[in-house]
Amino acid sequence: MTPYSPDPDWWKSATGYQIYPRSFACSNGDGIGDIPGIIGKLDYLADLGIGFIWLSPVFSSPQADNGYDISDYQDIAPEFGTLADMDRLILEAKARGIGIVMDLVVNHSSDEHHWFRSALQGREVPYRDFYIWRDPVNGGAPNDQQSYFGGSAWEYDRASGQFYLHLFDKKQPDLNWQNPSLRRAIYQMMNWWLDRGIAGFRMDVIDLIGKDPDAQIFADAPDLHPFLREMHEATLKGRNVVTVGEAWSATPAGALLYSGRDAGELSMVFQFEHVSQQWDPVIGKWAPKPFDLVALKRVFNRWQAATAQDGWNSLFWGNHDLPRAVSKYGDGSEDSAKMLAIVLHLMKGTPYIYQGEEIGMTNAAFSAITQFRDVETVNFYAIRTAKGMDPQAFIQGANENGRDNARTPMQWTSGTQAGFTTGTPWIEVNPNHTAINAKAAQSKPDGVFATYKSLAHLRKSHPIIVAGTYTPLLEYHPKVVAYLRKHQGQCLAVIANFTGDPVTFDPNLTLQGDSLIATHTARTALNGPLTLAPHEAFAILG
Repeated sequence: MTPYSPDPDWWKSATGYQIYPRSFACSNGDGIGDIPGIIGKLDYLADLGIGFIWLSPVFSSPQADNGYDISDYQDIAPEFGTLADMDRLILEAKARGIGIVMDLVVNHSSDEHHWFRSALQGREVPYRDFYIWRDPVNGGAPNDQQSYFGGSAWEYDRASGQFYLHLFDKKQPDLNWQNPSLRRAIYQMMNWWLDRGIAGFRMDVIDLIGKDPDAQIFADAPDLHPFLREMHEATLKGRNVVTVGEAWSATPAGALLYSGRDAGELSMVFQFEHVSQQWDPVIGKWAPKPFDLVALKRVFNRWQAATAQDGWNSLFWGNHDLPRAVSKYGDGSEDSAKMLAIVLHLMKGTPYIYQGEEIGMTNAAFSAITQFRDVETVNFYAIRTAKGMDPQAFIQGANENGRDNARTPMQWTSGTQAGFTTGTPWIEVNPNHTAINAKAAQSKPDGVFATYKSLAHLRKSHPIIVAGTYTPLLEYHPKVVAYLRKHQGQCLAVIANFTGDPVTFDPNLTLQGDSLIATHTARTALNGPLTLAPHEAFAILG
């Protein structure tokens, strides 16, 4: 089986859409989203105009980290459905011109995976070396490496007298990519899924697989790119699929190592420089820095420049690990949601919509730690408050940057539980679903949904959006984003007011053309000083 499009670059003109299955659509009333629920919403996604779904993990899992702890890579968690449901999703999506991109989580597995259970049986068993084990040092952990979820990254196994590495939760032991047998098993699994007709993989924390734990080099280690090239040769080469690697360590200087046309690795990476530059350098995301538009533009422009001639960008505001875009970068209003969409989707790269972004869903604003479900948030609440951080200050930071903001249920209607489930949802529904929901959004001809739908269709019909060059304008303006795209004699000007106040400025640009898209009044000309309404954005094609 092959993906839905014969064009090898189909993913450049497509719009991606991330589904967090637990929170998308519940078909059976148990309060947990599932695959049949997703199938029931495929027409909605086809209407939106998306080209592929990035599906967060639906594999068998004890759900210590909501599915990012996999116990069987070739089966489906019963709360999400069955393998037959998964096959039906692939086929039903393909019938609508939509590819399914699976989440490949192979930096670590669950401690309930049969590989790890076998590894616990002794130091000499074959699967022992599928994981990373070290002897104690001075009676304690091998080194002081910390888990990204808080605490030591080493867990002691009393039976064998050794520690195993877990860069995330202790129920997520790291896989040992130095073992060729482990790599072969992963490649076999990837080919098994590709042969079932999926359109590719999003690769979870893929920049960690080359790690050298003894040297405490974890991200972007020397073996990373050789492993990715080997993976490509063993699984991806010759297949018409898309791959995107989550790489928090990725830099513009190294972008082409991943996605260059001759790199033989990935289609693109998710990089997070625009996210982390807004965090406190010591406390991290729990203490957000004030929003700085100039710094944000600097990051976007640097990445656009790095991939100007080769490689490819992924464009996104949010995902399942990040706050809601309209709350983080806007003010929660429809106008700011539309502005954010226009600014991002008309850059060069493949844009991704995180579920609910297309209707303007906002952050959750919980008031107590008991409302949170995310293991990272709960762990760090205990760590930070034990060190003296005010509990309410932590919750304020979590409400701005915490992962559960993106995980509240999809708001389908204004009715009970937002139409997500007939039962009790696994995490609370945002009370503002009575005003912000898909049914209401679809009824507005100039609303947020209509803007995202227009953008998805425009990139399919205007080559300049896909292939045009990118030139930033007004790089140091603290309130305005502006850039040009040029291709085959055409020029596309994109201008946006990132603030809730009117702004007057001179773009120093003369252009006459057609209004491609606008949040407010359609504009067809630029010539001299310009006044933008709050959160106004527009694009002129001349």
